[in-house]
Amino acid sequence: MTGAKAPGTLIDLLAAAPRNQTAVIVPEAGIQVSYDALRHQVAELADALAGYGLQRGDRVAMALPNGLPAIVSFLAASVAGTAAPLNPGYRRDEFSFYLEDTNARALLLPPNGCEEARLAAGDKIPVLTVEMAADGMVQLSASSKGASASAPSPEDVALVLHTSGSTGRPKRVPLTHRNLGVSVQNIVNTYQLSPDDVALTVMPLFHVHGLIASILSTLFTGGTIVVPSRFNPLSFWRTVRDYRATWYSAVPTMHQLLLARLGKGNERPAGAESLRFIRSCSAPLPVEAAQRMEAVFGAPVLEAYGMTEAAHQMSSNPLPPRPRKFGSVGPGTGVGVSIMDSEGQHLETGRQGEVVIQGQNVIEGYENNPEANKISFVDGWFRTGDEGILDSDGYLRLVGRIKELINRGGEKIGPPEIDEVLLGHSLVSEAVCFGVPHSTLGEEVEAAVVLREPATEAELLAYCREHLAEFKCPKKIHLVTEIPRTATGKVQRRVVAAAFAEGRG
Repeated sequence: MTGAKAPGTLIDLLAAAPRNQTAVIVPEAGIQVSYDALRHQVAELADALAGYGLQRGDRVAMALPNGLPAIVSFLAASVAGTAAPLNPGYRRDEFSFYLEDTNARALLLPPNGCEEARLAAGDKIPVLTVEMAADGMVQLSASSKGASASAPSPEDVALVLHTSGSTGRPKRVPLTHRNLGVSVQNIVNTYQLSPDDVALTVMPLFHVHGLIASILSTLFTGGTIVVPSRFNPLSFWRTVRDYRATWYSAVPTMHQLLLARLGKGNERPAGAESLRFIRSCSAPLPVEAAQRMEAVFGAPVLEAYGMTEAAHQMSSNPLPPRPRKFGSVGPGTGVGVSIMDSEGQHLETGRQGEVVIQGQNVIEGYENNPEANKISFVDGWFRTGDEGILDSDGYLRLVGRIKELINRGGEKIGPPEIDEVLLGHSLVSEAVCFGVPHSTLGEEVEAAVVLREPATEAELLAYCREHLAEFKCPKKIHLVTEIPRTATGKVQRRVVAAAFAEGRG
């Protein structure tokens, strides 16, 4: 469907596929749902939500595990009102914040579990149970008044999510049907998705990566989604083999777990021959990992760049025969990408500055946050907060988050570069570099690593000196058992930095 017109709404997105084509497969339950059945279920659930009095713009929160109920609920909520997916693993206080911040009018939960969400909802927010029958029919467990959900418009908000909140209070991101449709079109065109594609969905469906890249893009092309309840590296390749998956998209943590399962072996996993490509997004993919994935899995590895405010994808390395450049996130994919200095001037090729973007997939502003909007938008461009460089071919290389850059005596150091070097050491499985306060330099470079086999700090420091300029070398490396990450696999660099910066001056 390369070149297909972007769907105006998510109803339009679902409309084109043949009725008997398989839309969703749930491996654990042995359930296969056709496009005709999926469209029917979405319409029925949207009407049921309307029967509860939910209207256009009303926020419908949901905390559902990956599976068919999560997909149907998301689509139905986006039609009847606005979908507001939440991480089922949140604690009560987190649920309370997000439910209040979105002004949720209802909360969709599975029949069992999610006690923290139920406690947060209390008697203030109606809890509606979403059930899936043995035949794959998804519906609300209780009846509602007869009503029909009105069709949304492209400018209606389909989905509301929050930024990660690493720089303070999470910002609320309203994504319209148009934003999502344009992003889906860009992804479909980038990877030449078609009805023959089978997408193995391993990203959580409360996150823009899984919802847009894996679910909506596949449904728009009439392809098939295989959606296990969770990512399991032990059964991953069996699922790929059994359903002949043609691609999957994941964060680097997941890719590296699959590599770790291989140990030092280089035998191609059974089933990998069906993969047309492998996509990585939402965090930097180490070059060494990408190279080994290609060598062992036998499929091109395409690193992409996305963020919630852009309805996910902004750039990506392309499919062969166009070149893919390890260490870059490729050229813009239907999205304008430029580099801007602190004065708002666009910089020429090869100059380092802030990555700015523009396109119809990008939000027009955060909700109820004029201060953030004033800072984030410049002359029609959205400031990503990422430092980067565009090369002569238009490929983007990310240096790091601007607020995470280490300023060591005036030298600006991008932490991902040091992460990459440390991950190149054969005994290091995870690494994160950060700045800590220093009395004369302002900041000094340190790092934390998780080892796969014993090594000393002195060995790792010596390795860094072999591969980095002296000013970039960590002056201390902390050996830790784990590195904190978000639910979607992003390293929480600031959490690590804060832990090791305590007591310094």
